[in-house]
Formats: sequence, structure tokens, C-alpha cells
Amino acid sequence: MRSLNARITVSAAIVLAIFVALSALALEKAFRDSARNAREERLLAQIYLLMAAAEVDVDGTLRVANRSAEPRLGLPDSGLYAFIVDGNGETVWQSRSGLVLELPPTPTLAAGRQTFTQTTHGGERYLAKAYGINWTTDNGSYPFTFSVIEDSSPFDEQLNVYRRSLWTWLSAMAALLLISQWAALRWGLAPLRHVSNELNRLEAGEQHRISGRYPSEVQRLADNLNAVLSHERKQQQRYRNALADLAHSLKTPLALVRGTARDAQLLDAQSIEQQVDQMDRIIGYHLQRAAASGRSTLATPVELAPRVQRIVAALKKVYSDKEFQIIVDVDSEMRFRGDEGDLTEMLGNLLDNACKWCRETVRISASSDQERLQIRVEDDGPGIQDADAARVFMRGARTDETVPGHGIGLAVVREIVEAYGGDASISKSALGGTMVELRFPEAQ
Repeated sequence: MRSLNARITVSAAIVLAIFVALSALALEKAFRDSARNAREERLLAQIYLLMAAAEVDVDGTLRVANRSAEPRLGLPDSGLYAFIVDGNGETVWQSRSGLVLELPPTPTLAAGRQTFTQTTHGGERYLAKAYGINWTTDNGSYPFTFSVIEDSSPFDEQLNVYRRSLWTWLSAMAALLLISQWAALRWGLAPLRHVSNELNRLEAGEQHRISGRYPSEVQRLADNLNAVLSHERKQQQRYRNALADLAHSLKTPLALVRGTARDAQLLDAQSIEQQVDQMDRIIGYHLQRAAASGRSTLATPVELAPRVQRIVAALKKVYSDKEFQIIVDVDSEMRFRGDEGDLTEMLGNLLDNACKWCRETVRISASSDQERLQIRVEDDGPGIQDADAARVFMRGARTDETVPGHGIGLAVVREIVEAYGGDASISKSALGGTMVELRFPEAQ
């Protein structure tokens, strides 16, 4: 079952059916017990009436004044029957209503004991109440058991009527609840259906993003999907731009190589090697730029401090012949929400340039707030002129892309930072050299 609405509806229907069945059984039992108790009380009241109408002679003979008893006891087959037995189990009195019927046997009970049973006899069901007493006279005490038996058909019919009414109403209420729930689910899940329809239109190419406003629980999903879609489009655009730039950048070196190769007398191996090295750097730059992942809303945050320490340790080995110090001022709680490879590429380029041009000190620091993350790499080297600083980040500045040091590295850094929606700048450092600052739009 692939429909969320159908799954919830079926689950709710099963739970509701179980609840209704258990509720019906509980209510039916409560009603049956209540009705049974009421019948017992009525039969006990009949026994009290019989006791009031009964008299015992001095010799132990029991007589009942019919005029004081229940009128139904005097009508044959009325459905209400009474018996009185002595201590030996002999019937000493019987109502006229049961003279021609075969009724359940009357028990003999000790004084003060009473029973109430529902029994079947001769294919008929009966309710029977019995009460044992000791009748005291001047000549002694005589045990008797008063029994009143009633046909249970009215009682059973009452239960059946109640049962039918109960199940009818509960079934109607369950159906109403299911319909109401289905309508509520249709209304509650409408935003999800809308999102599904928009995704279908996205697949068909009819639109490029999820539009409209949704409830807060769904809006975050829509925003994240839009962010993923935007990220993918930007990634594709970066690949296209990188390939176009790569093709354009290789035209001149290839033309030089071709021209040199044509003229055998002017063959210059060093010139060809320089052009090949230049093409290799160009290819490396554009591949690095195209591979930048870019900002993703769903990316797992990357701890900043351990990555910085790893790069610093590697660079100290690379520049082991140079005496300088690298100061790391990065809090252990800071996070970068993006690809670890992009972070390593940016910090590696900046720190490598700083280590290459510094005299004694390199410093990397980071700060963050609710709006942005800032990473700064400084050195105490000769610095970069303002005019050059404006050009090293300029897209399409091919001369900068091929300059060892700041050129290609800074261009790659700029491309990656822009892929995350941030920006980079170069200024004079407090150490006396260059400071490169990367700014990302959200606290990572």
C-alpha cells in the first residue's frame, strides 16, 4: 500500500474497529449485569411478598394467603412461578402458575443463604432466586426455602434489543468517524499532494522550483528541495563554465605548440615544455573549480579546527627548511556546513600561499555568529599591491591563473567560496603582509 492517506485510513479503521468491538462488549456486559441485578432484586421482592403472605401453624404446617401474593402467581403459565420446600426438600406450597409445567428443581438452602441462577430446563431458560429461612414458632423452628422462578425470555429479548441498538449506533458512529477522519486526512495531507504534483511538474520540465507557501512542517521540506535543485543547477553550470573556460584557455598554448612543431628548424623544446606546463596548470585549475561541491542545505557540518590542524601539520613538513610559526586561532566548536574536500582545498591554497610568502609568522583565525562564518589567513610577507589584489580574484584573468603562488590558488578559492554563496577579499594584514578573508552567508 503506497498511499500515505490509504495507510493511515486503513490503520485507523482497524484500530477503530477493535475499539468499537471492545467498547460494545464492555457496554453489553455492563448492561447485562445491570439488568440481571434488577431481575434478581425483583425476584427477591417477590420472595419477601411470599414471606409476608405465609403463615406457619404450631405443628409446622405452612399456608400462604393468595390474596396477598403477586397476581401473576395465580395465572397458569404466566411466566412467574413460586415454590416453598421444607427442610426435607418436599414441596409444601406451589403457585397455581406452575401446576401444569415441568420447572427446574427447587434447591434446599440453609437459613440465611440465597442463590440466583440462570438455568435451562426442558429446553426453556429460567431465572431462579432461592432464599433459605428458619421459621420459629412456639413449638420450635422449621426450615423452609422460598424459590421464585421466572421465564428468562423477556430478559433475553431485552438483551437482544439492547445489543442490536448498541451495535447499530456504534457502527453508525464508527462510519461517521471514519468519514470525518478521511476528510480531515484529505485536508491535512493536501500540502503533501501539492508538493507531489509540483515534483511531477519538475520532472516534466514545466517548472524549475517548488513554489507556493506550505505549513511549517512541509515548508522546510520544500525549501530544502529547492536548495538541492538550485545546488544541482549551479553545479551543472559550473561544469559547463569550467569546460568552456578550459577549451578557451587551451587555444593559445595549443596554437603555440602547433606552430613550434611545424617549423622543424625553429624547434624549441623549452618553449614546448613551458606551454605544456601552462596547459597542465590550466587543466588542474579548471578541474578543481568544476569539482567544487558548493553549498548544500542538507550537508553535514564539518568540524573546522581538526581540518586546520591537519593542513598545518602537512605544510610544516613541506616547508621544513623554512623557520616560521603558524598561529591557529580556531575554536573547537566551529563548524563548516559544506564538503570537506572544498574546505581542504580552500584552506590548503590559502595557507600554502601564506607559508610560501611569509617571513616568520602565519596566522589563521575564524569567527562566527548567527549570520555568517569568517575565516582569515594572514602572513607577514611582502603583501600584494592593491591593483594586483583586484585582479587575482577576477574571473578570466588568465595571466593570474598561471602565476605561481597567489594566482591559481586564489582563483580556485574564489570559485569555491562563490559556489557557497560567499565572498572573498584581500587586504593588508596586521602582521604586515597579506590577509585573505573568506565570508560565508550563514554561521557554519
